[in-house]
Amino acid sequence: MLWIKAFHIIFVVCWFSGLFYLPRLFVYHAMSEDQVSKDRFVIMERKLFWAITTPAAILAIIFGTWILAANSGYFLAWWWMQVKLGLVALTVIYHFYCWYFMKALKQGNNLRSHIFFRAFNELPVFMLVGIVILIVVKPVL
Repeated sequence: MLWIKAFHIIFVVCWFSGLFYLPRLFVYHAMSEDQVSKDRFVIMERKLFWAITTPAAILAIIFGTWILAANSGYFLAWWWMQVKLGLVALTVIYHFYCWYFMKALKQGNNLRSHIFFRAFNELPVFMLVGIVILIVVKPVL
């Protein structure tokens, strides 16, 4: 089970690294004015999303589900695990929003400013902090 936990942590780190960097690319993409830069950001965003972030998300969820299934009686009895799973669900929703914004930027249909993307870029930090504190500290009410 320790191997499964190790792989889960590795893929969570990879997933969040993509979620930290992708919206930063959106900031620069939204600020770019020339087509060469916009085309470059489309390529960078696509490769980061499809080659790193999405596979890491899928594998993090698979390994996390494996751990949860092996210990469901213990984990699901605690409120902190239910809140953690809620934060994971919000992270998945955020991931899909990144896909939506990536497509909008590619098609030139983006209605968001670089200022919006700067704020949007900070959201996964809060989710990660909550997830890590809940799973490591396991607070008791």
